[in-house]
Amino acid sequence: MSTIEKVLTRIDAGLDEASGRLIDWLKIPSISTDSRYADDMRRAAAWLVEDLKTLGFEAEPRETGGHPVVYARSPSRPGKKRVLFYGHYDVQPVDPLSAWKNPPFEAKIATLPDGRQAFLGRGSSDDKGQTRTFLEALRAFKAETGEFPVDVTVLVEGAEEDGSKFLPEYVEAHKDELAADVALVCDTGRWNEDTPCITTSLRGLLYTEIVVHCANRDLHSGHYGGSAQNPIHVLARIIADLHDDNGAVTIPHFYDGVPETPPDILEQWKRIGMTPESYLGPIGLKYPSGEKDRMLIELMQSRPCCDANGIIGGYTGEGTKTVIAAEARAKVSMRLVGDQDPEKIAANFEAFIRERIPADCSYELIVHKGSRAVALPYDMPELALAREALKEEWTREPVVIGIGGSIGIIGSFRYVLGLNVLLVGWALEDDCIHSPNEKYDVRSFHKGMRSWARILERLGG
Repeated sequence: MSTIEKVLTRIDAGLDEASGRLIDWLKIPSISTDSRYADDMRRAAAWLVEDLKTLGFEAEPRETGGHPVVYARSPSRPGKKRVLFYGHYDVQPVDPLSAWKNPPFEAKIATLPDGRQAFLGRGSSDDKGQTRTFLEALRAFKAETGEFPVDVTVLVEGAEEDGSKFLPEYVEAHKDELAADVALVCDTGRWNEDTPCITTSLRGLLYTEIVVHCANRDLHSGHYGGSAQNPIHVLARIIADLHDDNGAVTIPHFYDGVPETPPDILEQWKRIGMTPESYLGPIGLKYPSGEKDRMLIELMQSRPCCDANGIIGGYTGEGTKTVIAAEARAKVSMRLVGDQDPEKIAANFEAFIRERIPADCSYELIVHKGSRAVALPYDMPELALAREALKEEWTREPVVIGIGGSIGIIGSFRYVLGLNVLLVGWALEDDCIHSPNEKYDVRSFHKGMRSWARILERLGG
């Protein structure tokens, strides 16, 4: 057998042991956004450090302003490419706990109603299970050949679900030791159960909060209704004005830096056959929102958007309370593409709000986070190698496409470290990431390991 065939055979034979390691890691409740789990975060990082040492890495937890990152590095060898692999060990909160059919941190493998075998537990898909597919592929190479096909640097963070607050500063401060030929990320998904996917673009993010202040206290709506400014009404008008009748965003200069997708790429997207029925039907909807003159697939990946994510104001408890609130709040996020600048858009958004605030009222605009979009070259050599490897494993051509979400640190890899980034993942749409009852198919885990082995072989030449 060839080396890759031996490695794949070892992956197949070691699936149960690899599954056991994943289950052990999943049982650690590494919730980054809740300070009550700070000790568990360190325990999850320490678990990974010890696991990496079994692969021959020099590994350690590194302090940041928040939760530690896990850093590991294999020795450099003359003539070998070096890859920087990124994942995250933190997970989302589990609320509402009552909606979980299996306790979120009592991880196990179970049979789903349709017969599939799956890991159950928070973090199984996002991102512990995905991270382990890469590390288990390395383990198979190490066991079979005594070495990896490429030199490897591992960077696994503990605050991705909290906006990667301190990782950009860490990358900037350690860019010399993070230098590599290409970055590899496993925090995305497949196109469908039988078709792999390579992500070539990620939308950026601007997340804001608007606070509108009117009266100096809550008011009796019988005494002041119709005469005093109502901040909920003011805020509602601002939100309503964010889009025109065609679904376009109306913030001035919002579309500055938004590129048009090349015609040949649009033709490829048309052939994918994404329809409102296939994409929106499973979530109970029929008709796309957004720009009416764009394909659905453009709306979700190559066009920017603006959404109200939450509105808070007035009385929201049980029963009635006739009150005009003193203030109202809305959380508004914008997904960005191309060269859109989050700082300029935030300034233009503030001017947009200011124009709509009554003279005797005031406002605040809180900017929580902002990151630029990332678009990777379609002709990067690593993309071609990965396509060949995935086609060999899955016996079908992978879909090469952008995604509408954001992974903020990719911008640092691209613009600070100067790396091309290969984003390949194995999650499925029904994995319920960020929701109760998160799961990760055993087939996703198994095929993910095999796929990374093939990609690493190709990258190693």
